[in-house]
Amino acid sequence: KGEITASLFFSPKAPAAGGWVWGAGPVLYLPTATEDVLGAEKWGIGPTAVALKQVGPWTVGLLANHIWSVAGKDERDDINATFLQPFLSYTTARTHTTIGLNMESSYDWENDQWSVPVIFQVGQLFKVGPQIMQFTVGAKYWADAPDNGPDDWGYRLQLTLLFPR
Repeated sequence: KGEITASLFFSPKAPAAGGWVWGAGPVLYLPTATEDVLGAEKWGIGPTAVALKQVGPWTVGLLANHIWSVAGKDERDDINATFLQPFLSYTTARTHTTIGLNMESSYDWENDQWSVPVIFQVGQLFKVGPQIMQFTVGAKYWADAPDNGPDDWGYRLQLTLLFPR
């Protein structure tokens, strides 16, 4: 398994003027990788924020954070990275199918390099007993990546458990 990045958002109860929903808080980077190659072996912290607006079946927004390493193995590279995730999605009213497009871009300030995957995905809500879930299938294209990083196409399969109030 890899490292854990945990974002904690503090947000108003109601949308702001113009219908925007937003939140801000800290992001934590935890060195939980089970293999050296899967993580940075550093502890990190920084700010994170999200803003989104829903207009009918459309959702548009941006998630962003910046992480600096604060402790960890000295022989490993420091973390100084910005993450930007613009997103756009459309959800059908009748079948609750979501079609989305986003980028999970990151910039490594220590090595001066971008990673820019562009992701198209389709998700479907369903229930198993009382549990609501969403299964998502996605295609990922690497528009930019470090020389030793991923390239061309990839895919994503995701199962999300939902716990609405």
